[in-house]
Amino acid sequence: MASLKTSVLGIEFENPFILASAPPTASIESIDKAFELGWGGAVLKTITPDDLEMIEASPRYASLKEKNKIIGFQNIELLSHKTIQYWCDGIRYLKEKHPTKVIIASIMSPVDRKCWHELVHKLNDTPIDAYELNFSCPHGMPEKGIGMAIGTTTEISTLITGWVKDVATKPVFVKLTPNVTDITRISKAVERANADGFAAINTVQGFMGIDLDTLEPNLCIDGHTTYGGCSGEIVRPIGLRCVAQIRQSSDLPILGMGGITNWQDAVQYFAVGSDAVQICTEVMVNGYGIINGLKKGLLNYLEEKGMNSISELKNIAIAKITAHKDLNKKYFVNPKIDKEKCISCGKCTRICEESEYNALSMSEKEIKLDKDKCQGCSLCSIACPQNAISMEAN
Repeated sequence: MASLKTSVLGIEFENPFILASAPPTASIESIDKAFELGWGGAVLKTITPDDLEMIEASPRYASLKEKNKIIGFQNIELLSHKTIQYWCDGIRYLKEKHPTKVIIASIMSPVDRKCWHELVHKLNDTPIDAYELNFSCPHGMPEKGIGMAIGTTTEISTLITGWVKDVATKPVFVKLTPNVTDITRISKAVERANADGFAAINTVQGFMGIDLDTLEPNLCIDGHTTYGGCSGEIVRPIGLRCVAQIRQSSDLPILGMGGITNWQDAVQYFAVGSDAVQICTEVMVNGYGIINGLKKGLLNYLEEKGMNSISELKNIAIAKITAHKDLNKKYFVNPKIDKEKCISCGKCTRICEESEYNALSMSEKEIKLDKDKCQGCSLCSIACPQNAISMEAN
């Protein structure tokens, strides 16, 4: 019988689905509701020193839709507005009511050793399971020299990780930003500073576009906008890449996230090295109730695969990810046309011609392949509107 239980750094998770630090974890009442519905854990919305000023903009969300489905999300919301005492009291309440749930405190502070120590000391006295250092918020906070301003710099990331590790009584995860040229440069640095694990990724800095009727930004605040954190399906390839790169360079636990909308996405994150996964955007647009489908789908998948736990999924794809120079250049594929599906629309021949190779042609409403010209790129199979083209190895 498969089980969704997993253990990370001695922390026991009843299931690997965790609410990410975001609006869905902005209050004790909300987290309480999520736990009742079956979430395995929650990362609290980032806690800061009480005197850190944060003034929100309105509106602060925008989306990218495809056929009325949200595939991308942008936000410029800041951190928790609740006091440290609110969170300390709330953590105790949640742990007493939900002793099997995992609670991780996300924290951020100015680059000041005393401030970080004071924040950690207060939370040390609560029954949290771990810390998550928010070195990666891409909007609002960097202007104050914190958030992503920390996580893009190895020196400051290392310095603060060391400060926290000096006093923290629970494991410390560092939440990394994808807004760097090499995420492993930062992960290796904080690992040297004794970080216990990683959380990856935070949102990708972006800009959600222009309204063609008004010619104003889609996220418009009194005629202006700013760059913000993008999430949702559009960032999943980036999240998977980052987690895989971190895993290839470290054995430390990873809490993976970025564009997870269903259990299938979670499986991909486990396969590239995640120990558990965090979810935010899908919860924001569809509610806490998605947990039922996540748990049921993952459990059914494990049983169908004959696996007992997600640990059997972990890292399964890592050995298959390599450098371009190490790929087998002698391996070659050609398109195979399914004549029953093909409607002779000519799209494949047109894009093949316009994309350099001109290996496909139409003859009496039948697609012909010139193998001598074909480069095996697979563009035709991707573009075919009928899924009538597959690629087969020679």
